Amino acid sequence: MTYREAFHYGSQMLAMADIAESMTDAWFLLEMACRIDRSFYYLHMEDELPEEQFSEYEIALKKRAEHVPLQYITGETEFMGLKFKVNSNVLIPRQDTETLVEEALKAVRPGMHVLDLCTGSGCIIVSILHNVEQVQGFATDISKQAINVAKENARMNDVSVLFERSDLFDHVTGTYDVIVSNPPYIPTGELPDLMPEVRLFEPEEALDGREDGLYFYRRIIADCGDYLKPGGRILFEIGYDQGEAVSALLREAGFTDVQVIKDLARHDRVVSGILPQDAVKRDERPEDVKKG
Repeated sequence: MTYREAFHYGSQMLAMADIAESMTDAWFLLEMACRIDRSFYYLHMEDELPEEQFSEYEIALKKRAEHVPLQYITGETEFMGLKFKVNSNVLIPRQDTETLVEEALKAVRPGMHVLDLCTGSGCIIVSILHNVEQVQGFATDISKQAINVAKENARMNDVSVLFERSDLFDHVTGTYDVIVSNPPYIPTGELPDLMPEVRLFEPEEALDGREDGLYFYRRIIADCGDYLKPGGRILFEIGYDQGEAVSALLREAGFTDVQVIKDLARHDRVVSGILPQDAVKRDERPEDVKKG
């Protein structure tokens, strides 16, 4: 089978499996299996594939036909112009999340301390530190496997981040100028309706935002005052229909300058707010307020 015939074969196979971007995915898998680029393909498209390369291509095609995400098969993806390694222990970075990074970059300055909660692949904190020099980055995730992936991505992109396995703030110390988070926010009842690539293969603990999808926002907002410096900004990625609810949570907690930012598709995607300069930390509050 020639390279051209193999590409045609892969495209048809994925189309029959109802893969939306069948031609694009068939090309990326051919590129991976044969270790070629487009220039090589057009120069050698009528040459015959080595048998071992076609076998590797066919294995990859079968996985994709079963709706295994392309990025988990190739083992990498692009985010904010950088390469990130991914596997089934982390969510696949999406373009929507670039909106969160772009908004954070408006607030982060050299010399600041930045905390990333629910870091997953590390794509958010790594992208921030790649774009702003002399920033101290700290990131947490409840998954040890996710932390391992994030550490590798920091090394690969030549940034220094302190990663810690932690259930949100449990093992966080110090205070931060900016806190960012893309927490699980899909209501539990909506998980069965997700596309197969997400429902069957991406980690459920990184998706499930409990009954109404707001569980982790409530927890983070309730505790972040002890870790966010007065005048510091917090930024969340949100679901397209959660802007009003998350904004209300921030305002109820006393945050000011609460904003909802839309992504490129004009969907609500990021909510941010500033902790007032006169905010009182938990350990400085009267005992009756602490208990309440």
